[in-house]
Amino acid sequence: ITATGAGPAHALYFACYEKLKKTLSDVIHAGGNSHVANGAAGCVATLLHDAAMNPAEVVKQRMQMYNSPYQRVTDCVRAVWHNEGAGAFYRSYTTQLTMNIPFQAIHFMTYEFLQEQLNPHRQYNPGSHVVSGACAGAVAAAATTPLDVCKTLLNTQESLALSSNISGHITGMANAFRTVYQVGGVTAYFRGVQARVIYQMPSTAIAWSVYEFFKYILTKRQEERRAGK
Repeated sequence: ITATGAGPAHALYFACYEKLKKTLSDVIHAGGNSHVANGAAGCVATLLHDAAMNPAEVVKQRMQMYNSPYQRVTDCVRAVWHNEGAGAFYRSYTTQLTMNIPFQAIHFMTYEFLQEQLNPHRQYNPGSHVVSGACAGAVAAAATTPLDVCKTLLNTQESLALSSNISGHITGMANAFRTVYQVGGVTAYFRGVQARVIYQMPSTAIAWSVYEFFKYILTKRQEERRAGK
């Protein structure tokens, strides 16, 4: 389910980012690199990415739960649709955006900043792309861990947390924050921070290195075609 959603989601993500980054940079800092433009472009790109990925994320997390009753993706999709309705696939969408917008703003700004330091001429340099991507992912992941904890709680509706919630159902970021605090205190907001950083570092490093590789190949082919004409 993650692989199925990731293709179109990342296509929208990077296409939107590149277009807006260039457009906003020309307005804010013509001929140069603008961190404000990078952050803003990343935020808008996240809106499209999460719209495509949120249903897949809901299904993935429910299948990863301890003693999950679902063996197949189709079983999970049908059960959620039948028992909770289509809205359940987007119950955490606003929460996802609340987490991912600051995550991606930090992520893109850190990546572009590190590229300025490690690869100032902005040439294709696999090493700099991997290092910059990994570091950017680590910084963004650590900073947004509390939001990820609340998002996971909204998606899974974990029974232990539900028992401490008066309404018996967790909805909205404010409710999730209160419930997490009631269950585990302040430290609960950073539960899994190391695992999240370890997960995001290779993820963002691979994403940026693969993206920059194909960007380099496609740009090179376009230049060769223009030269051939």
